[in-house]
Amino acid sequence: MPLYARPDVGMKLRNRFSYAFDENAYPGAPRIELHEIDAFTRIAIHGLSIQPIEVSHGGLPVLGFRIGDFTYLTDVKTIPEWEREKIMGTKTLVINALHHDKHYAHLNLQEALALISELNPEQAYLTHISHGMGLYKDISPLLPENVVMAWDQLKLLVS
Repeated sequence: MPLYARPDVGMKLRNRFSYAFDENAYPGAPRIELHEIDAFTRIAIHGLSIQPIEVSHGGLPVLGFRIGDFTYLTDVKTIPEWEREKIMGTKTLVINALHHDKHYAHLNLQEALALISELNPEQAYLTHISHGMGLYKDISPLLPENVVMAWDQLKLLVS
């Protein structure tokens, strides 16, 4: 299985799951093909050009991705200015909104909506939502026209 990760994450995976990287792995062990990436270099997977975007998950740097006019950011609390430039002009944005209260590592609803307003995508989907958010039927009417709560089995076409 190909896996794309920052070098520090790759090192942790090799340490925690060394059996998945053994050349002489036992039968049935997962086989991982690790590709180390960073936020500065575009990667190509199955003909798609993918731009990693470094964001902060609390104090932990993590990667989101932009593929064409589609941007996927989850586990986000903050986005540096220079990384926001990579997102500008995106048509579809998927971004986390954990719940209503402040959280040290995730955007809450108010923060996510402010960021969506700044980035101005045509359509935004809220994901990584906790039970503390409330029910879809209660929250949806409060959202801007171009923002919806994502749902299980939602499929978006990325090209």
